[in-house]
Formats: sequence, structure tokens, C-alpha cells
Amino acid sequence: MKELFTIALSKGRIFKETLPLLAHAGIVPVDDPETSRKLILDTNQSDVKLVIIRASDVPTYVQYGAAEVGVAGKDVLMEHGGEGLYEPVDLEIARCRLMVAGPPVDLDASQRMRIATKYVHSTRRYFAEQGTQVEIIKLYGSMELAPIVGLADRIVDVVDTGNTLKANGLVPMDHIADISSRLIVNKAAMKMKHERVRNFITLIQEAVEKNRKAS
Repeated sequence: MKELFTIALSKGRIFKETLPLLAHAGIVPVDDPETSRKLILDTNQSDVKLVIIRASDVPTYVQYGAAEVGVAGKDVLMEHGGEGLYEPVDLEIARCRLMVAGPPVDLDASQRMRIATKYVHSTRRYFAEQGTQVEIIKLYGSMELAPIVGLADRIVDVVDTGNTLKANGLVPMDHIADISSRLIVNKAAMKMKHERVRNFITLIQEAVEKNRKAS
């Protein structure tokens, strides 16, 4: 009997865009996470399971070995720090940008800027590199609201089309990083299940190459 092989994924865009890559590796989920109440989804391979969790939890599940591999956005990985993980493949999916945004007004240079974000570590790192002292306010959602109601001067968030910013009277300002989803691998699993993990990585790399040539 084969050992269980677990893949950590989050619902939504990353899940949908990962499906064709998994299909190339011969893995097709039997359940749909949008309709199923199950948190561990079966696949067409009895020894391969998909764990469906919050995007921000994927690196932690993989780091501690609850999943051998996972798919996480670079924004989440930058915030997590990447301990206990390998990041062998840029999947080139779920692309966006991590940006500073805010109302198109000049701020008082003598006052410390307040920045609303869920990316606390990345934001602190970015402004420290700029030599700018800021006050960071941690929020979990609806970042665009913070400058409108006076909670913050600026926000740091991922931007895709920029339509949400525009609709709320905000503009993208400083570009912090280009974001895409990455395949991440538990370091211990790379040693203990080397052949299986290596084969999986190779198949995923092939699928990414195929997508690149097709686009």
C-alpha cells in the first residue's frame, strides 16, 4: 500500500488555476471544494488527498508536515518567512502585485504615516528599506475602507486589475513585489519521500512549461 501524499490548497482562484497543473500530474479531485463540506478532498488516486485550508495557513501546514506539498501565493510566503519549506517552482498563476495604495493626496511629511495591511512583516520590511518610519495597523479585509474613514493614510495590499482601488477613490502608488503562486515542499518530505516528491515536482514543472508555450 502506497503512503499517503497530501497537497495543501486554498479555495478560489488558486484552486481553479492549480487544477490543470494537477491534471498533468494525473491528479483529479473527486469532490468540488465549492460545493463539498469536506475539508479533505479525495482524488482519482486513493493515496493522494487535497487539504483545503485558508491561503495564509498553507505554508504552516506544509512546514509542519501536515501536507507534503502545497500551493501558496508569494505574498503569503513573504509574510510567513519560508521556514522549513522549499519553493522549487513558480507556477506562474494567480498573478498580481503587492502595492502601496491610497488617496491621490500629498501627506504631511512631518507626520508618521499610518498603513493598513494584513501583510505586516512585508510592509515593515519595505518601509524600513525606504528609511521611512510608519505605524502599521493590521486588518484582515476591506483594506480600501481604511483611508476612506480616516483609519489609515495608505494601504498595502495585493492588486490585480486595480478596479477595486479605483471604485473607492484610491490609486496604486509604490510597487513592492510581483506576486504569483508557488509550489512549496516540506523539507523533511523531500528527504523521506524523495522519489515521489521529485516526480511530482517534475510533472508540475512540465505543466508550467506547457502553459508558458501555449500563452
